[in-house]
Amino acid sequence: MAIYRGVGGTGESSSDSTINAATALAAASAASAAAALASEIAAETAETNAASSASSASSSATSATSSASAASTSATNAASSESSAASSASSASTSATNAATSETNAASSASSASSSATTATTQASNASTSASTATTKASEAATSATNAASSASAASTSATNAASSASTASTAATTATTKASEASTSASNAATSATNAAASATLAASYTPSQTGHAGEFLTTDGTSTSWAAVDALPSQTGNAGEYLTTDGTTASWAAITPGASISNDTATTSNVYPLFASATTGVPTTLYTSNAKYLYKPSTGELQASALIASNGIVVNSQTISSDYTIAAGNNGMSAGPVSISNGITVTVSTGSVWTVL
Repeated sequence: MAIYRGVGGTGESSSDSTINAATALAAASAASAAAALASEIAAETAETNAASSASSASSSATSATSSASAASTSATNAASSESSAASSASSASTSATNAATSETNAASSASSASSSATTATTQASNASTSASTATTKASEAATSATNAASSASAASTSATNAASSASTASTAATTATTKASEASTSASNAATSATNAAASATLAASYTPSQTGHAGEFLTTDGTSTSWAAVDALPSQTGNAGEYLTTDGTTASWAAITPGASISNDTATTSNVYPLFASATTGVPTTLYTSNAKYLYKPSTGELQASALIASNGIVVNSQTISSDYTIAAGNNGMSAGPVSISNGITVTVSTGSVWTVL
């Protein structure tokens, strides 16, 4: 069969440019398929790298929470992983572009082969199939690129978290430094106080005389110098219950307490009082006696009343001169052993119904 080859006439397809074109088309299809396979491998590699990057980012974030220093290192590793993922995505995109270009070239070759020969058409169909496969691989590569971008985003988030952890750690370190400074200041103040206390103790010691040989003594001063002085000890208390401590100016001793009452010279009380009597003539009386209404004394007049007056020596004595005013009260009589005289200006009043007899 003769095939038009263009200007130059006809010729057989087994030795002319048609065979060469078909061969070239087949080679291009094979190259496209190889490129598509390479793209698929590159996409899988990119996906693996993205997964590794995500794992590295996760490890970096975990390390960041443990230590500020590790966080900083993880952030750096995450940034590197992000860069690698971006590079893988770029490579996948380039492979997809190359696959699309191969598809375009294969379609053009198929069109040329269709007008040349059935064999070329078959090869074109194969090339189209390869192109379709390449398109599928390109789609897979695009998906891998998307996944890689997601991994890169996750890595970026991990890096941000790591940076945040590093900032928190830095803040904690700053706070620790501040507290350490405050503790240092407190320690310095305490040291100063200790120094002042030591100085005070030294100064106090300079005012205290030596204690050697002064056991039981007390510290005293004459206004200028301090010294030790003996403490006057109490005499033995055994057998001195109820007594009081006294001294003769040299020696302390115990003495019995003498009970008693205060004495006053009463010449104004107009009511009768009760004279007191003791049952002993020596020592310390323990009981005092009175006779109620049988023996009374009136301080304002000096009158002494008794149920009976007995002169044990047989003589009742009265003064010969009345030198103070006196009234014999109603219901009473008076008697004097005369002669008796009344001092000038003195009056003796005898109440109605009463009698004053001078013997």
